[in-house]
Amino acid sequence: MKRIVHVTTVHPRDDIRIFRKECVSLAKAGYEVVQVVGDGLGSATVDGVRIVDIGERPAGRLARMRVQPARALAAVRQLAPALVHVHDPELLPLAAAMQREGIPALYDAHEDVPRQILTKQWIRPWMRGTVSRSFELYENARVRRLAAVVAATPHIAQRFAAVARRSVVVANYPFPEELAPPAAPQPRERAVCYVGGITRTRGAFEMVRAIAKLPGVRLLLAGRIEDAVLEAALAAEPGWAQVDHLGHVGRDEVRRVMARASAGLVTLLPMPSYLDALPIKMFEYMSAGLPVIASDFPLWKNIVERHGCGRCVDPTDVHAIATAIREIVDAPQTVRAMGEAGRTAVQANYRWSSAEAVLLSLYGDLLG
Repeated sequence: MKRIVHVTTVHPRDDIRIFRKECVSLAKAGYEVVQVVGDGLGSATVDGVRIVDIGERPAGRLARMRVQPARALAAVRQLAPALVHVHDPELLPLAAAMQREGIPALYDAHEDVPRQILTKQWIRPWMRGTVSRSFELYENARVRRLAAVVAATPHIAQRFAAVARRSVVVANYPFPEELAPPAAPQPRERAVCYVGGITRTRGAFEMVRAIAKLPGVRLLLAGRIEDAVLEAALAAEPGWAQVDHLGHVGRDEVRRVMARASAGLVTLLPMPSYLDALPIKMFEYMSAGLPVIASDFPLWKNIVERHGCGRCVDPTDVHAIATAIREIVDAPQTVRAMGEAGRTAVQANYRWSSAEAVLLSLYGDLLG
């Protein structure tokens, strides 16, 4: 049995893409899978995957980036893997070291990081362009020497195709049945939901201001708010009285939230890193039989309108968001029709098993 090691020093050990999709799928396919993490929660074995904890990450981003990659490299070398799969940009030197030592190394590009840098609040605005360009040159130079790039979207895969030995798309599609609506249908509330990190660039203010225009409609927010400053600013909005902020919730509660709501919001602002993204929450709403109210980015609009599973709006237009919410919440038959269309589309086109097949094929090619 060939031992493969996935490494993350940023993501939680139960990350849906890394652990629940990739690692568990590979373990079921017959690989010995080890996931190296740095959270201080201890080592364990879960769902056939051995988790090795290198210790709690230091406080502060820069301290983490200095300390954790070195700890992770030492742990990986002790494990003597047949293949290494890293999930964070700060682990690119680790991947390069493994490749030099004759061990195939993969870089999992979850995001288009250079474009993401352009919106990072912790980088001074006047520095973001320079940091973005510099990081892209660095990232490209590193991946040239690796065995392959595993990209979460076609856009990211295309970007790396020019510089990497191999670039494949392993899309972050959902498990169709995980969030499926209850077998016995229940009446949906006059409510819409948003599940995920709550940030300025993901349209936090626009969602709260839209709900303020709709008396009697609730906004169910399931996720952590970016920072205390944003939380205080949102709480000062008149629409906050119509918000149920549930905080970070587990998957069972996510399913319950989606079963309550009449639509799911994914009205991210038109930032460079979002325009060509494939947001998992959009496909999860669809898998839950929930109409989608999404940003009118061409890629997203093509998916939503082609399958008839929701509405697309200008995410900066509060009135347009409110209008779309009203049109759906006030029409139970529309909710059912769009919900069924979304579930059908996921079953046919956007399920994890199709992405899993690409991942397993890549591993088979590299490991024989």
